[in-house]
Parts: sequence; C-alpha cells; structure tokens
Amino acid sequence: MLFSDDGPWPTPWMSRVLPNCAALVERDPSRTIFTRFIPPNTAADGHGAWRGYYEEWANATRARLDNRLLDLMPALARFAPPALVLDKPVYSAFAGRRLGHILAQRSADTLVVSGAETDVCVLSTVLGAIDLGYFVVVVRDAVCSSSNEGHDALIAMFESRLSHQLAITDVETVLGSWPGA
Repeated sequence: MLFSDDGPWPTPWMSRVLPNCAALVERDPSRTIFTRFIPPNTAADGHGAWRGYYEEWANATRARLDNRLLDLMPALARFAPPALVLDKPVYSAFAGRRLGHILAQRSADTLVVSGAETDVCVLSTVLGAIDLGYFVVVVRDAVCSSSNEGHDALIAMFESRLSHQLAITDVETVLGSWPGA
C-alpha cells in the first residue's frame, strides 16, 4: 500500500489498474508471486546511495511509516496464500536469489508482470528478468506510475527496443490466452 493514496509514493492510476492486477491473480493465485518494496528501519540502515535516498524520504522508513502501508493492497492480499509474498529492499524483484530459485523450481520461462511503478520497480524487475533469460509480458493496463511521462516513455521503449524478449499486451489478451481459457 506504499503506492496507494495513503502511502508516501501515491500513484494516481492505482485505482484504474488494481482491478486488472486482481483479475490476473484471480486466474491462478498459486502461480502468483507478489513482491513488496520494504524500506529500511531508518535512513542510517540504508546501504550505499540508498542512505541518501532515505534521508530525503525519511517519512518512508519503517521507523516513521504506518507499517500497515507495507501490506499488500486489500484487493490482492486476499490471494495470499496461495500466492507467495516476497519482500525486497530495492527496486528489482530479482535482488538476492530467492525469486530466481523459486522460478527455477517452477521451470518458469515466461513472466507476466504487473504493478507499480512502471518506470522504477517494474523497469528494474523487467530488465533483471530479461538478463536471466525470461520472456516477459508487461500488461499495459495493469502497471502504473506516479509519472505519466515516465510510464509512457517506458512502455514505448519496451515496445521499440525489447521486442525479442518482451511483449506488451492488455489484461484481456493475457486472460484469453491463459491455458484452459
């Protein structure tokens, strides 16, 4: 809920994309992995350049934040379990090795990506997935950002530069192509 209207980083499109994210998860919650961005307790706990980042965003550290804002959005929380929830201290869901190990155990080769923010966490995760050899499907109407310009630029870049490793589509197309649909 860090990116909800109540959080420190509100994303104006959240209310539009959240039902689409929920529709994707609802199709098969057991194949879903949520990742939550979890800030450090204090700015001093941040490593490297993250320390300066959290000095500026001290209200987003766990010591100053309403910790309920670290929860999944209620529309998504109802799916966990069976959906997994992985916490991450940085933008990419591939920080550390846990997600990679889980995907390898599942023999995954394609990832469907949704969430916030298109031009930060989604970008970092998509590039990490591509680096690891996954084909990535970004669901255009299930990602959002606090910056319309950043969102639009990233969608355009994904479409024009990464077409061998990535597809941009909408939630209805993904749901219509789901095995057993």
